[in-house]
Amino acid sequence: MEKNLVETLLGAVVLVVAGLFLSFAYTSTSLTASGGYDVLARFERIDGINVGSDVKLSGIKVGTVVEQKLDHDTFMAVIRMNIDPAVKLPTDTVAQITSEGLLGGQYLALVPGGDDRNIGPGGEIKYTQAPINLMSLLGKFIFSAAENSGTKPSEGAKPGGKGPAN
Repeated sequence: MEKNLVETLLGAVVLVVAGLFLSFAYTSTSLTASGGYDVLARFERIDGINVGSDVKLSGIKVGTVVEQKLDHDTFMAVIRMNIDPAVKLPTDTVAQITSEGLLGGQYLALVPGGDDRNIGPGGEIKYTQAPINLMSLLGKFIFSAAENSGTKPSEGAKPGGKGPAN
């Protein structure tokens, strides 16, 4: 009987600790609504951006991506982000998908413009820039390097390499 009581108490302690851990994890992440305002942006591609990705302005997190979907009419990716209510975005703000580093994750960077009018709740960022496809860029670099290394010197050059022969 005493062994069952100890096991029961130990099980209760484990459940309480697990509950405290889940509570801490829920309150410390961005899963709850921040009370900000929603803004839309349309991109050709959103490689690496997911729900929960950061939205940064000057390197500081000012929002979170809360939804991504496909516009079936234009075939563009639509991102809905929740922006901190203290941040007022000008109407000519640019949204661009950038990387935290060569191997880092992607985030949505906002570059504010100089317009006097601001984007309101439910508004849309008109100017966007899709991410650079590093694999395609690397492939082009490797192809051009291989092509340049395979070039032959011109047939009329002197053996000393001083220009065309007369």
